[in-house]
Amino acid sequence: MRILHWIAPLLLLTACEQASEVEPVTQVADFQLPEPMANNAVAAAEGPDGPTLYSFNGLKSGKSWKDTSNAAYACVIAKQECKIIASVPVKEGRLASAAVTVAGQIYVFGGYTVAENGDEVSTPEVFAFDPQTGRYTAKADMPTPVDDMVAVPYKNRYIYLISGWHDEGNVSLVQLYDTQFDTWNAATEFPGEPVFGHAGGLANNSIIVSDGVAVAPELVNGRRKFVAAKFTWRGDIDPGDPRIINWQRVDDHAGPARYRMAATGDNASGQVIFAGGGDNPYNYNGIGYDGVPAKPSGGYFAYDLKTDKWQELGRLAEPSMDHRALAKSGEDYFILGGMNAEQQVLSRIVKFRLPE
Repeated sequence: MRILHWIAPLLLLTACEQASEVEPVTQVADFQLPEPMANNAVAAAEGPDGPTLYSFNGLKSGKSWKDTSNAAYACVIAKQECKIIASVPVKEGRLASAAVTVAGQIYVFGGYTVAENGDEVSTPEVFAFDPQTGRYTAKADMPTPVDDMVAVPYKNRYIYLISGWHDEGNVSLVQLYDTQFDTWNAATEFPGEPVFGHAGGLANNSIIVSDGVAVAPELVNGRRKFVAAKFTWRGDIDPGDPRIINWQRVDDHAGPARYRMAATGDNASGQVIFAGGGDNPYNYNGIGYDGVPAKPSGGYFAYDLKTDKWQELGRLAEPSMDHRALAKSGEDYFILGGMNAEQQVLSRIVKFRLPE
């Protein structure tokens, strides 16, 4: 369980939050989720009515163990409307799961359950969701069940699950799923501190992973404590073998570490884009492990793989946190749900484009 004993770092504003000359370039979309949802797995795919945003699992507005959800929604961009679709076929709700689109199918990975006594269990299941039929198909379970991991697609065939939490601790594993053969392989392990709640994306042949929450080596009163991890790693994939990743430490983004940012990779620009995120790690209710309520960031930025430099892109008109990914359709990026500065769970959808 991820409970208590986190020592807060000095809270600093990010460089992009300090830059008052940057005008907000985001807007709240004219449609919203059917109900507020945070920590939900999101993806974009071609649905029966055109490009569609999808949300799976997550946390409802009550923010208690009873509010974990297996609900799923489809938001048709052209129609600017969202509807409830078939729930993920599991008995209990899931938090911190991941959704990745490959070859027109959306793959939904694991998450964790929360019992009334607070026990949390990482779940192994994998489902392929067909947007055209609305049906789920069970796939091979994760070899090591993880949640709060980074999940990224590669070559419209593979999906990497990078680090994350497994039942009682973080793991350094990089698990590689082959959607064509429904099989798993081990890829080169993540060399940084194993973390949960980190964010990242893949563009072309390179992965960027940033921040997260680590378990400190020392105990406090016999109990573990959790600390914000500030780092960025770049992983270049061997073009001849997707199991081989050359990891190297690169420069960190400006400002403090962020927790559960929305992120995705963009092949066209060769960038990995990050948005929002919390300033203080927490379990699932928005209150930090140190008892201090988390606040969302209002900035978004990108790591440019061509120059190996960070680029400040602008400000979110509606800051938010508690995200699992950033969805992209056409030229637009979408943030679905999340939490606001009062730790309220949101139904709003925020969209933006990269500055020209």
